[in-house]
Amino acid sequence: MKKLLFVFGLIVVGFCAFFTFENYQFNQLINQSSINGMNIPINPNAPVNSKAAIVINASVDSVWKTLTNIKNWPQWQKNITEVEVLSEIEEGTAFQWKAGGLTFHSKIHTKKPMQAFGWTGTTLGASAIHNWHFIAENGRTIVRVEESLQGVFPRLFQGYFQKNLDLGVVQNLKELKDASELR
Repeated sequence: MKKLLFVFGLIVVGFCAFFTFENYQFNQLINQSSINGMNIPINPNAPVNSKAAIVINASVDSVWKTLTNIKNWPQWQKNITEVEVLSEIEEGTAFQWKAGGLTFHSKIHTKKPMQAFGWTGTTLGASAIHNWHFIAENGRTIVRVEESLQGVFPRLFQGYFQKNLDLGVVQNLKELKDASELR
């Protein structure tokens, strides 16, 4: 019985150390300097990364207003059920949102109107960096999104998280396109 308790204790300590290390790595990353116009770049070494782009038949102003009106996300993103923003949308603004039964705690790290918008987010066992880039072109907008996901669960279940992130990024772009083209 003592050996079993000792092994269990080692597993708990190991898990806690791993979780603490993952959190430390994420905090180190978000304190880096600006890259690609973003105050916080995605983590190229995270276990899960995804990038995608789409052309939206709407002005960059319309697309920008759709994405940055965070309170309205549930109206055009089918997986988001709730959003709480406590202040104006600026760099440093914290907000919470629910999707897929999970609550995410996020903070805007970059707001460069009509050019770049990004935030960090955390939930149980995972931390993410979301970065959106906008390019106006002949009355249309090219939107490029990139996201990195790290933490205990993305590392342990990398294949599952990669598949879902790839699908989610494409879905977010399609939903942004649909909502922006209706404005």
